[in-house]
Amino acid sequence: MTIIRNPAWWKEATIYQIYPASFQDSNNDGWGDLAGITSKLDYIKELGVDAIWVCPFYESPQEDMGYDIANYEKIWPRYGTNDDCFRMMEEAHKRDIKVIVDLVINHCSEEHDWFKESKSSKTNPKRDWYFWRPPKGYDTEGNPIPPNNWRSFFGGSAWRFDDTTSEFFLHVFAPGQPDFNWENEECRKAIYDSSVGYWLRHGVDGFRIDVGSMYSKAEGLPDAPITDPSVPYQDGTAFFINGPRIHEYHKEMRQYMYTQIPEGKEIMTVGEIGIGDENDFRDYTSAKEEELNMMFNFKHTSVGECRQCKYELIPFTLKDFKLALAESFLFIEGTDCWSTIYLENHDQPRSVSRFGSDSPKWREVSSKMLATLVISLTGTVFIYQGQELGMPNFKNRKIEQIKCVEGTGTYAAIKRDYGEDSEKMRKYFEALALISRDHGRTPFPWNSDEPTAGFSKDAEPWIDMNESFRDGINAEAELKDKDSVFYFWKKALQIRKEHKDILVYGSNFQFCDLDNEKLFMFTKDSDNKKMFAVFNFTSENTNFEVPDDKASYTLFFGNYANPDGNSRTLKPWEGRLYYMK
Repeated sequence: MTIIRNPAWWKEATIYQIYPASFQDSNNDGWGDLAGITSKLDYIKELGVDAIWVCPFYESPQEDMGYDIANYEKIWPRYGTNDDCFRMMEEAHKRDIKVIVDLVINHCSEEHDWFKESKSSKTNPKRDWYFWRPPKGYDTEGNPIPPNNWRSFFGGSAWRFDDTTSEFFLHVFAPGQPDFNWENEECRKAIYDSSVGYWLRHGVDGFRIDVGSMYSKAEGLPDAPITDPSVPYQDGTAFFINGPRIHEYHKEMRQYMYTQIPEGKEIMTVGEIGIGDENDFRDYTSAKEEELNMMFNFKHTSVGECRQCKYELIPFTLKDFKLALAESFLFIEGTDCWSTIYLENHDQPRSVSRFGSDSPKWREVSSKMLATLVISLTGTVFIYQGQELGMPNFKNRKIEQIKCVEGTGTYAAIKRDYGEDSEKMRKYFEALALISRDHGRTPFPWNSDEPTAGFSKDAEPWIDMNESFRDGINAEAELKDKDSVFYFWKKALQIRKEHKDILVYGSNFQFCDLDNEKLFMFTKDSDNKKMFAVFNFTSENTNFEVPDDKASYTLFFGNYANPDGNSRTLKPWEGRLYYMK
């Protein structure tokens, strides 16, 4: 009998991420909304997921699509009302679907009342809730010089000058997203009560914690080393990622959460940690430390991106991808930690275009192969709206069509620093076509109806449609086709539950033939079982060798119909899961 150690609902769950602006427009204004999500809960239930994670729906000026929050306790009117949100949660719970919401507390919007108070005067009680600093000096034209040389993630300085008090405030993201000063205890308590407590008291089942590694900044906010002398602002992440008090803050916040939930309720937290080493990851997710249940690692989704500039592609190999993906879960071996498995989210392009083949010939097959890979790995599975349809990237977008503040901000910075016709700009557009965040943000294709694929009745969507809905890549078409990517995902999630001892909880992960540039192969164990997984990352038949010639191999899942489990040749983009004895 297999013994599953420390089981939990959030370990076995599959969590479906919803981007509310782009899921379903119920009132024909071109924006998705909470009533739209409620209307599609039966579709989500049909897929077989256990929880939904809904991206920010709070009051916001939408400089960064809701990740700039002006009021943590109020719904942005375009998405509906608080009652619409509570009804969505109630209807989800009726279907045994748990609800996870975004917790965005490294920063807020400049429109938040707290920040308005803070900037009103240097003596305001909330002044120290944010990072305010005087200019370092003035340039020859009399312009104020930022307090340090940190670069914003979205391009340009991480500081913005405010005329009200003639000081700068820190924003490591968009200019309208001032960073909170977590050193201020009064500020932390207000954040907990408004953003965490309010939603726990209204029944949410957990939080996805945005940029959860960034709350603790280095003392003194020192200049970053100059790694690119050609530009004025440098990478300052060493001074605000995994900072000196970050674990203290997460422990404090977790203890606050316990005070806001009924006895016996187990909430889930997943932190967007992004980068670090295995010791960092264990510190965040160790059960005994009581910080986060699990975390997102960026290593595998960032493969092929230049560290100095995301929008500059560099070559990568299948081995690079294998090692990066394994970093997501290898750190939990032999520990009380847990982690996540994902290939897509609202900040990523479509995985079939990124890691598979989105050609008409192989898109469906490689989408199913990637689904098989996802369900074979240890950790909690997250899938993103449209991934279950095998949605590819859109094609041929002009800069005028790009909505993402990261993409437009980087474009403006490159244009300013290097010029419109520079080699840097050519590389930027090459990268934008592959990794733009907008790829994952286009409206969900419910059917093939023109012009909006059932997303809205006839209103123009806030962002252009992905044209692939016309090619049968839409929910209506796939629900009619039992061989579709949708039904394959549904079956894959059932298989994961049926074999959860090894698929969800399996350990002792070992690569097989790691250097192979065509095949991704590994073994892993449960208490009395051993699994061998093999995936062909090419568009050609490829032979493979099993790890132990003396063992017997029983195929229990794959992405091709009626496969010959005894064959040692994989078809293009084929994946197989075997039991070994």
